[in-house]
Amino acid sequence: RGCRRVATIAGPAGTPAGQDRLAGFRDAMARHGHAYVAVAEGDFTEHGGERAMERLLAEDPALDGVFVANDLMAYGALTVLREAGRRVPDDVAVIGFDDSRVALSCRPRLTTVRQPVEEMGAAMARMVLDRMADPSLRAESVIFDPELVVRGSA
Repeated sequence: RGCRRVATIAGPAGTPAGQDRLAGFRDAMARHGHAYVAVAEGDFTEHGGERAMERLLAEDPALDGVFVANDLMAYGALTVLREAGRRVPDDVAVIGFDDSRVALSCRPRLTTVRQPVEEMGAAMARMVLDRMADPSLRAESVIFDPELVVRGSA
């Protein structure tokens, strides 16, 4: 189903994860014709997700899609949506990020983005060892492909 009134609960603006996830989300939305997306900042906690979701609903009660920068904040957002009488995913689709254990505790179970953490860790270890063996090596950027794990919330 396509969402038309999309918002995001971002992580803290002062953290690399918060900045990177928000920038990536905004870029993807802009590429698909959504120049403006409502943003509420959270702090990567359940309570932070609750407060941010309350702010988003106050700003746009008709929103129908929310991308949340981590699963714990998404759990809090789901609580607020349920208390507001909004059905997930019928009224509002919710997508988290991390594919943590929390995603399986949500009702409905959380659709989320999984990062290839084992692959990321292996690459990081390889780069550190290579750099230790040859300090003149230049820093390397590696891009990993995330995976959308579709469950019941979107």
